[in-house]
Amino acid sequence: MKTFTFKYPLLKQIGFLLSLSVLLFSCHSKDAADEDAKVVSKTPVTVTAVYDSTLTDYIELNATSTILQKNFVKSNANGYVVLANTQLGQNVSKGQLLFTVKTKEAQAIGNSINVLDTTFKFSGVNKIKAAAPGYISQLSHQKGDYVADGEPLAVISDRSSFVFLMQLPYELRQFVKMGQNVDLTLPGGTKIGATVSSFMPTVDTVAQTQGVVLRINSNQQIPENLVARARIIKSTKTNTVSLPKSAILANETQTEFWIMKLLNDSTAVKIPVKEGIKSGDRIEIVSPAFTKQDRIVVTGNYGLPDTAKVKIIKP
Repeated sequence: MKTFTFKYPLLKQIGFLLSLSVLLFSCHSKDAADEDAKVVSKTPVTVTAVYDSTLTDYIELNATSTILQKNFVKSNANGYVVLANTQLGQNVSKGQLLFTVKTKEAQAIGNSINVLDTTFKFSGVNKIKAAAPGYISQLSHQKGDYVADGEPLAVISDRSSFVFLMQLPYELRQFVKMGQNVDLTLPGGTKIGATVSSFMPTVDTVAQTQGVVLRINSNQQIPENLVARARIIKSTKTNTVSLPKSAILANETQTEFWIMKLLNDSTAVKIPVKEGIKSGDRIEIVSPAFTKQDRIVVTGNYGLPDTAKVKIIKP
């Protein structure tokens, strides 16, 4: 019976071949994994084009409704209010009877003098009428009250002097002119037009703001002390290149701005830009120059490196 023995070199060769096979399989698996990783690492993005827009740069300030002219209705004698023909919020016309005041002497004597002398015709009753049209914004006395001569009875707010008073920072004075049209937005979204009619002669010491009188171009009944938003236009540009706000990225200090522009369907590069007017959701691009064929990343651009692999998706 023969005994078979394997020589050492043969075993070594077999082991080497097995090791080489394992190594080749590992390399192939690693390359396949790397290819898969490259596919997965593409960031999904949406793109937009550059458009020519009309942009308006404006500021918004508070404007409070107020009545500039107020007339005080006063008593013309010491006596008692025997008639109060008015109430708060009531509209009155010029010459309308508001109060009747009976002097304290007439209240005390009564009709005794008229009984003694019928030709004397003493009543001691004073009629107080409205000196101007408007509405009653303040009522101080009612029937039966005792009032002194010159004491205020009511306040008539002249509706024709209704305005909005806008507080304008003095450094922005150059943007507001006499006769300029101003858009007012009331609480709730209602918009009305107004015109600059005058400037107050003083400036607030602390806030350094100047009052600007805005007269509304409407007959709408607006209550006093209502706060509206006034839009002041600083400048307007037509046919200027603009992009959506979401397409523009910035550093933490807001000193550098850039966009991600597509070189092809799968590569986006970082392009520094200089901003101009901001209006709504659009921002003017002063430089560099773009064409309408350029494609700009509008979503998915946050955190992308200078040259990034991307995958375009539908918005």
